[in-house]
Amino acid sequence: MSANSEISPELEENSKKLTVLVCSTGSVATIKLPEILTRLCDLLNNVHLDVVLTEKAKHFCQLDSLVKPNVRIYSDSEWNMEKEPNLCEELSQRANILLIAPLDANTLAKIANGLCDNLLTSVIRSWDFNNKIALCCPAMNTQMWIHPITNVHIKQLETFGFNIIPPVTKKLACGDYGVGAMAEPVTLVSEVARYAEFNGNKRIYATQKNTAV
Repeated sequence: MSANSEISPELEENSKKLTVLVCSTGSVATIKLPEILTRLCDLLNNVHLDVVLTEKAKHFCQLDSLVKPNVRIYSDSEWNMEKEPNLCEELSQRANILLIAPLDANTLAKIANGLCDNLLTSVIRSWDFNNKIALCCPAMNTQMWIHPITNVHIKQLETFGFNIIPPVTKKLACGDYGVGAMAEPVTLVSEVARYAEFNGNKRIYATQKNTAV
């Protein structure tokens, strides 16, 4: 499905009650977050977007550029543990689909090892991988991507139930040419839309996929 595809009746109906949880980490690829949100809003009618940023992710985007009527933004600095102790559970329960874009090497390592030391990793630790879709889009420099520990961490995330949208080869922000750049926003949004056909339900999607002619 391309970003310009017609919205199917199933997608239009499901998007009326669809919430996508978009998590962004401290990668320069976070500069593409506004485009990701815009494309999601354009393609999925009436979708609600909960956006969770790490503090380092906020260095790469202007929060004003993320403001939309159906977008709610959260980060550690706004998370008051006394007033909202269960925010991570609320976010994970409310969402139908989880998209981590971009996923930097540091947060990849945290998730793979079960750490939950900020709002973003706590939300992911609360995610229902048995019943809901989770997508992640790694982004890092080439040497980090080809490091042996990265492969270990990626395999661990796949074991948890993550669908990995692999990085692409291009000129990176550091000036090097190689693999490690986050996949393009149109690709990420197309993947989200594909799963949104079934409202982010992993079991429904698996059944539909296995019974397709």
